[in-house]
Amino acid sequence: MPVQPFSYGHLPRHGQHPKSHVMSAALLSGFLTSLSLILAIGSQNAFVLRQGLRREHVGTVVAICALSDAVLIATGVAGFGAAAQALPWLGQAMRWAGAVFLLVYGALRFRAAWQGGEALIPESGAPVPRRRAIMTCLLLTWANPHVYLDTLMLIGSVAAQHAPHEGAFGAGAVAASLVFFAALGYGARVLAPVFRQPRAWVVLEVVVGIIMWAIAASLVIDR
Repeated sequence: MPVQPFSYGHLPRHGQHPKSHVMSAALLSGFLTSLSLILAIGSQNAFVLRQGLRREHVGTVVAICALSDAVLIATGVAGFGAAAQALPWLGQAMRWAGAVFLLVYGALRFRAAWQGGEALIPESGAPVPRRRAIMTCLLLTWANPHVYLDTLMLIGSVAAQHAPHEGAFGAGAVAASLVFFAALGYGARVLAPVFRQPRAWVVLEVVVGIIMWAIAASLVIDR
């Protein structure tokens, strides 16, 4: 379903500068448009949630996701979304590479669940090295074709409709990404008591694996 920009057609209030009103509307539109795109459960969101539940490198993971989104959103707003349109093979290459990666990552999650809950208890299980968490987060972010579709293509095209205030739209989109990932990573701690039970971790790993494979299947089917 195509994403439509949020528009505000009412006139500015008395005493409010028209230019300031338009920029504020672009900022809010960018925030809401970006938030509507990243709210859906995906491989990146599932990984952030998992790290938040384990309380491992949450700040690092949140920062990587938010900064990566900021770079991609800025690129899309600057007009680089035209590159994918000019190079038809680029979209297909990202699609198949992402599908393979998601299949492998999903298989790893199923294997972790098969090992049993004891290996998944965050307090007793071996902590994931920061370097491995960083590499996994980078791969889930930059090897996911949906990330490029959302940021470079969709957000880039919607931002163009707010000219000459694309910068304000982009700032709102970046802010939405930061707020979402921070809330997802640190808010996951509220669920920590539930996931002290080994069975809950097994269920989480299975759900994450299913999500990964479902996304991979959608990439292949939609080719």
